[in-house]
Amino acid sequence: MEYIIGIDQSTQGTKALLFDEKAALIAREDLGHRQIISPEGYVSHDMEEVYWNTRKVIKALLDKMQVSGSRIRGIGISNQRETTVAWNRETGKPVCDAIVWQCARAESVCRGFSQEKKDIIARRTGIPLSPYFPAAKMAWILENVKGAKELAREGKLCMGTVDSWLLFSMTGGKEFKTDYSNASRTQLFNLHSLCWDEEICAMFGIPASCLPKVCDSNSLFGMTDLQGVLEKEVPVHAMLGDSHGALFGQGCLEKGMVKATYGTGSSLMMNIGEEFVGSKHGIVTSLAWGIDGRVNYVLEGNLNYTGAVISWLKDELGLISSAGETQELAMAANKEDTTCLVPAFSGLGAPYWKSDARAILYGMSRSTGKKEVVKAALDCIAYQITDLLLAMEQDSGMKLEKLCVDGGPTRNRYLMQLQSDMADLRVCVPDAEELSGIGAAYLAGITMKLFDGDTAFGNLSYHEFRPEMEEAEKTRRYEGWKEAVSKVL
Repeated sequence: MEYIIGIDQSTQGTKALLFDEKAALIAREDLGHRQIISPEGYVSHDMEEVYWNTRKVIKALLDKMQVSGSRIRGIGISNQRETTVAWNRETGKPVCDAIVWQCARAESVCRGFSQEKKDIIARRTGIPLSPYFPAAKMAWILENVKGAKELAREGKLCMGTVDSWLLFSMTGGKEFKTDYSNASRTQLFNLHSLCWDEEICAMFGIPASCLPKVCDSNSLFGMTDLQGVLEKEVPVHAMLGDSHGALFGQGCLEKGMVKATYGTGSSLMMNIGEEFVGSKHGIVTSLAWGIDGRVNYVLEGNLNYTGAVISWLKDELGLISSAGETQELAMAANKEDTTCLVPAFSGLGAPYWKSDARAILYGMSRSTGKKEVVKAALDCIAYQITDLLLAMEQDSGMKLEKLCVDGGPTRNRYLMQLQSDMADLRVCVPDAEELSGIGAAYLAGITMKLFDGDTAFGNLSYHEFRPEMEEAEKTRRYEGWKEAVSKVL
C-alpha cells in the first residue's frame, strides 16, 4: 500500500492528512502554533515554529498509523494565503516574523499610491489595492525590518507566501517556487500575461528577483525527506492556496461552481473558467490553479472575521467556553431581537474594502443578552457570505443554485440553515472538514496516478440545507444587516 500526505498549513495550526490508494482519508494529526499579537495590533507567526510543527505532525501521523515513510508516494501542500514571509536565501532564516493575512500594518504603504497607480494594479492583478495582500506587506518589510533592503540589494532576500517558505525549508533551500493560485493573491502577478509584473513590483519597491518561480499547481516542486522524518526523499507534487485547495477538493472544476470556506476568515470562490472576468461589485479575480499548462480563473471575495468571531466570543468576551455552544444559544435567542454585529475588527474586506472600519454591535434593545449577542455573531457570518454571493451573480451574470461549503463552522446547523435562507441556495456540507488539505492531496495523487479523479471525488458525501425562511423575514433581516454596515462605512 502506498500513501499520499496532505499538509494543510492554516492560520491556527498545521494538519497532516494520510490518504490511501483509494484516495480515502484514513488519519489526521494537528498541531497549533502561536498567534503573536503586538501592542499595536500587528498579527504575526513564527515561521520556524510552523516548519518544525509541520515535521512533528507528519512524524506523529506516521507513528500513529504505523506507516513507514518508505511507503509515502508524494506530498501535496495547501497553505494559509496572503501571509507573507521574508527570509535570508543563504541562511534560510526569516528576517522577521511572518505578517499574517489579517494584519493591516501595511495600510501606510497603500496610502502612498495615486489613483492612477491603483487603477493599474487592479486592472492587471484583478485585486484592488489593500494592505490585506502580500505586495504591501513585502514593501512594509523592506522599509521597516533592519537589513531587509540590503539583503534584497545583494540578491540574498527571498519573499513569498507560506507555500514558498515550506517548500524552501522542506528541500533544504534547493527550491524557491510557488504556484499560480498563491502567486495570483500577491497583488504582484499579472493575470493577463501570467507572470510577475515588474512595473507593479517597482511601484512597491520590490525587486522581482526576490520572488519565487511560478509553476503549475501540480508541478514537481521538489524532493524532500523532511530532514529525516521520511526514510527516502519523496516529491512535493501539488501546492495550492487553502481556498483553492478546497475548491478542487469539492470538485468545483467546472465554470459556475462555487464554494465557501468557513475558517478563521472566509473565502468564497466561483470557478469562471479559462477567461478573465473583472469584477465591478467589490470582489476580485484570481487564478483557481494552473494544471498541465492551463489555468482557470475565479471570482473571489474574502472576509477577515467569520470563525474568528466565534473565537472573540470565547476568548475576549467569555460568553462561551467552546464553539459548540453557539448553536443552541442562537436557537434559543429572541427571534425578534434586531442586534447586528459588524465584525470589522481589522477593517472590512470584500465587497466594501474599508481597511480603517471598526466593529460595532448595532440595534440592541434592553432585552438583548448573551444569547442574542451569540446569535448576532453567527448571523453576521451568513450575511457577509450573502453579500459576496450577490456580487458574484452580478459580475458573472449567472444565477447560482448551489453552494458547497467546508470548514469547522459548517457543523453548526443554525448557521448553515440561515446561510441557505439568506442566500436562497442549496447549501451542501461534506462529511469531511479538511477540504483544503484534501484538495492538495487529491491533486498530488491524481497527478502521480496513484488514483483517478472519479475515485477521489467519489469519496465525499454531503448533507443539504434548503431555504425555509419566509421572504418577508429574509428581507427584514438582510436590510437590518445593510443598515448596520452603513453605520460602519
